[in-house]
Amino acid sequence: MLPGDGRFGSGPSRVRNESVRALVEIADGYLGTSHRRTGVRKIVDRLQKGTAEFFGLPEGWEVVLGNGGATTLWDILALGIIRRRSQHLCFGEFSSKFAKATKAAPHLEEPRVIESPFGSHPLPRADTDVDVYALTQNETSTGVQMTLRRADGVAAKDGLVVVDATSGAGGIPWSVEEVDVYYYSPQKCFGSDGGLWIACCSPDALERVEELRERWRPASLDLRLAIENSRKNQTYNTPALATVYLTLQTVEWMNSNGGLAWAADRCERSAECIYSWAEASDYAQPFVSDPAIRSRTVATIDIAEELPALGISAALRHNGIVDTESYRALGRNQLRIALFPAIPPEDVAALCACVDYVAERL
Repeated sequence: MLPGDGRFGSGPSRVRNESVRALVEIADGYLGTSHRRTGVRKIVDRLQKGTAEFFGLPEGWEVVLGNGGATTLWDILALGIIRRRSQHLCFGEFSSKFAKATKAAPHLEEPRVIESPFGSHPLPRADTDVDVYALTQNETSTGVQMTLRRADGVAAKDGLVVVDATSGAGGIPWSVEEVDVYYYSPQKCFGSDGGLWIACCSPDALERVEELRERWRPASLDLRLAIENSRKNQTYNTPALATVYLTLQTVEWMNSNGGLAWAADRCERSAECIYSWAEASDYAQPFVSDPAIRSRTVATIDIAEELPALGISAALRHNGIVDTESYRALGRNQLRIALFPAIPPEDVAALCACVDYVAERL
């Protein structure tokens, strides 16, 4: 009855055993070596080229890497890409955090924040007083995904579209015409550890960074320095080499199977499995009522009040199925299940059967 692998966490996510074995094989000549030497820089170069291939990035786009994860990148973007004011769409815990970072920045004006209830998402609004539109492709806390689009009539030169794609990148398609910075951490769809951020940057975004080059910021938070180092296939300061290599393994695995289209289809099949199960259940239902915006990478499933979701998760954990608990700040009686590419749809189907088994006995 059990799935082949019991890890269903929404971040850190399941790391493929094949990736770990590949890391072991390369460890002697890779781990514990200088990130500024050829051995590591070749790996970073492969990761950058593989990422560009995976997303189909046009000529002029660059894949930039840095340390600290997406949380650190919010501060970096506040210092290095927002001229004066940003607009933020807030519909969950993570989409709100970048807004808080820009609000606290003393050199920026008060951000414009557009909110919507959890389980939905707002849309960007054209605003001549805004120079960055901050979107979130997939709200990890609520299981809501949004289609990435520019505000009507706003050109990139006037308002860059900057997207937090941390739990969507690698599992949800997007259009480069609608985005200028697409950034994420690799501990979700890319089946790696945290501590690294990756940003796909358009020529307009690179031009904006250069425009603000004279603005003071600590070197560790300098986006221009991150870009300069990434052009040399390295990060400004020492990265976790295991994280870099595990990310590369996932990128090359997905590219070898058909790229983003293949990975997105795999997530779509997992999503269809869990949402159809919940809709047919007499004690579970999808938290997001609109099927069009239900996440294909993180499913949130409400459980009837008479059944404690934490009790279900505890019983699953006792049997090796872990990290199905809901996001703590959401405060709902629900399960949250990752549907990332490394998780086969058949494992999702097995999980649903296990939940039914536990729920019946509870």
